[in-house]
Amino acid sequence: MKVVIVGVGLIGGSIARDLKAGYSNISIKGVDINKEYLEQALELGLMDGLATDTDLAEADIVFVCIPVNAIVQDLPKILDKVGEETLVIDAGSTKLEICKTVDQHPKRRNFLACHPIAGTEYSGPEAAILELYKGKTNIICEVEKTAFRLQEKALDIFKNMGMRIRYMNPESHDKHIAYVSHLSHISSFMLGKTVIQKEKNERDIFDMAGSGFESTVRLAKSSPAMWTPIFQQNKSNIVEILEAYIQNLEDFKDLLVQDNYEAVFEEMANTNKIKEILIGIPQQSKEK
Repeated sequence: MKVVIVGVGLIGGSIARDLKAGYSNISIKGVDINKEYLEQALELGLMDGLATDTDLAEADIVFVCIPVNAIVQDLPKILDKVGEETLVIDAGSTKLEICKTVDQHPKRRNFLACHPIAGTEYSGPEAAILELYKGKTNIICEVEKTAFRLQEKALDIFKNMGMRIRYMNPESHDKHIAYVSHLSHISSFMLGKTVIQKEKNERDIFDMAGSGFESTVRLAKSSPAMWTPIFQQNKSNIVEILEAYIQNLEDFKDLLVQDNYEAVFEEMANTNKIKEILIGIPQQSKEK
């Protein structure tokens, strides 16, 4: 099997690790604008070489694992270059704009819009993890627009990687992912910013921060280059959920100002049901 991975960082590199572990007869070549990433991926054995336009044309599968603004820009060009039987899969954290970008492309049937909900706060090929995707949900959008035989090829690979599949339209994907992923990252970034502003002594932050603070701001270590385009593409959904989140913070602050600790208790007790909802979700961090 000939594979090309566009973007050889955490997401693309982890895919490469799984494919090399799951398939004996496989060749993986990479593309990345970051030359250092390419060198690292080659040194780590994630890639067998650098991909050319010829490799794209001859590839069985192309994984596109770059920031969503770059996907919108580059995906049509990638589809222009691939062969008639090549399957192109993206891993973007937004789906609506990406799907619209290639909706009328002559090779739209070669493309499968995906979002594997997995990742960590780290980036680059050195952060790539074997079995990162095992047990994780992979959302597939507009599956009916992909050639059936290519769908089957993709599902075989996802099964081999241990992923669970869920089908969703792009609009629903972007709305729900804003609630459970994008808001979490904004909250983490802004918590980190607030503490940095209020606590000027970095040593105090280091010495006094407990595991709760560390786990809550973990996502603030994520790449701004990846997340800014996500926030841009999913702006309307994110603004909607941010308004609700800010209102909840204001309401909680008002309860404290009013010394209404019975209501504070009730607020937290009612929210405790999130424990029941999240039972069974792997503790390893997810992403994108």
